[in-house]
Amino acid sequence: MNKGVVYAAGAYILWGLLPIYWKTLHSVPSVQIVAHRLVWSLGFVALVLTARHNWGWLSGVLRRPRVLLTFALSGALLTVNWLVYIWGVNAGFIVETSLGYFINPLVNVMLGYVILKERLRPAQWAALAIALGGVLYLTFSYGAFPWIALTLAFTFGFYGLIRKTAALNSAEGLFLETAILFLPALGFLVLQEARGVGALAHTDALTTLLLIGAGAVTSIPLILFAAGARRITLTTLGLLQYIAPTLQFLIGVLIYHEPFGAGRVVGFGLIWLALILYTTESLAHYRRIAVAQT
Repeated sequence: MNKGVVYAAGAYILWGLLPIYWKTLHSVPSVQIVAHRLVWSLGFVALVLTARHNWGWLSGVLRRPRVLLTFALSGALLTVNWLVYIWGVNAGFIVETSLGYFINPLVNVMLGYVILKERLRPAQWAALAIALGGVLYLTFSYGAFPWIALTLAFTFGFYGLIRKTAALNSAEGLFLETAILFLPALGFLVLQEARGVGALAHTDALTTLLLIGAGAVTSIPLILFAAGARRITLTTLGLLQYIAPTLQFLIGVLIYHEPFGAGRVVGFGLIWLALILYTTESLAHYRRIAVAQT
């Protein structure tokens, strides 16, 4: 099997299983979990870069304020995404968080049209319209706007848009993002300790280990993803990306027994239909390009 497929699938499987990890930390406030995720991710990525002897890029980046500002923005988007995701998981909205990552590919298409001025093919317009219908149906059938799903989809969409044209690869970029946010995150954790409400080393041993391990569970999938993306086509990567939200959805329904009534079946069904249309059309489009180039 292609190593790239193994690496990318491994990344998406790990991302798909993350709700179980965060759910185990449900007793810790979400903001604290995110702060630990930032602090320990910086440490883990620093070890990876040291093992690779890969620090030559840093001095050049530090002399480029525009790059630092770009990664400060991407880091802020990532932090909001993490916070909403972890809060959603621990508040019992795993199914809705999965919806966010099902919608994300279509949000990427829309951002490409609006910001990058990319032209959309008719089937892509149709997919966006069907997905919008699904979101509206969920909104009106439940009487509540699916803000968790849309926040996750749009923050990750804008994050991907920034990183698409950024000057650094995955590990280096994550290091810079977390380094910029390290002091605020560490300051917050120190303040929590001073107030006597910090979780690290003040609860059971498993919770402490999981908080420290947040750096590894954040960084390892990103490193696997970067390794896989370099070895396989964007089409294959696009198909594999549905592994993560599918696992999240199944975990929410089958393990944590979140409700999935008729209204959600219709709303999710419309969004899944949009994804099938989008994926099928994309495969056909790339196949036509490949044939034309032979």
